[in-house]
Amino acid sequence: MAKHFFGDTATLLGRSLRHIARSPDTVITTAIMPIAMMLMFVYVFGGAIDAGTDSYVNYQLPGILLITVASGIAYTAFRLFTDMKDGIFERFQSMPIARSSVLWAHVLTSLVANLVSLVVVVLVALLMGFRSSAGVMAWLAVAGLLILFILALTWIAVIPGLTARTMEGASAFSYPLIFLPFLSSAFVPTDTMPGPLRAFAEHQPVTSIVNAIRDLFDRQPAGADLWIALGWCSGILVVAYVLAMNTYRRKIS
Repeated sequence: MAKHFFGDTATLLGRSLRHIARSPDTVITTAIMPIAMMLMFVYVFGGAIDAGTDSYVNYQLPGILLITVASGIAYTAFRLFTDMKDGIFERFQSMPIARSSVLWAHVLTSLVANLVSLVVVVLVALLMGFRSSAGVMAWLAVAGLLILFILALTWIAVIPGLTARTMEGASAFSYPLIFLPFLSSAFVPTDTMPGPLRAFAEHQPVTSIVNAIRDLFDRQPAGADLWIALGWCSGILVVAYVLAMNTYRRKIS
């Protein structure tokens, strides 16, 4: 059964990746907005923002990486919505394949596409002056945390992808997720914010994730932020996975 699932998932993953290869503008579009924001914040607003660091591009890159992911998962919901409306899911149900492999193929496609976009953003950041003294293990820790974050948000994206009535509705859910880093420590320290906003910013998941990545890039002890970030990502992933699978079962039943 497991072999059947992995084989079916690999086949369907190849199908989805071929679609992206034929339409590379998906990855390009995902990376363009965060890069434009990074350029604007560094070269337009950077001189006016006191982040307590000499390199603002270093300070705001973790937040830009999360925005890149939030932007990219909208395409997962869009691809799922398209397959639902085109009847692809019904065709797959008539074939002897593991049913959950259909969703996993879309999720893994999102993972690959988002990782490519993240690499593009980091390369642009390097050209803009981003530097990190982090060692291999710290970079692997950052990659692992971002992968967990991608999977968590992607399983959230599966739900509107399966339930939305319009193409716009399928991807619109990502807008609050893109906005969330602005209400965190991603671009300014939270202690500069007014009371209620500061309380929200300091206790929402993006702040912990941003702080953990920033500490890892700076070779600083990540401490509690890393564990809180892992807890948030793992918790969101589990809840989103359960809800997405239940939604999928209702759709195909």
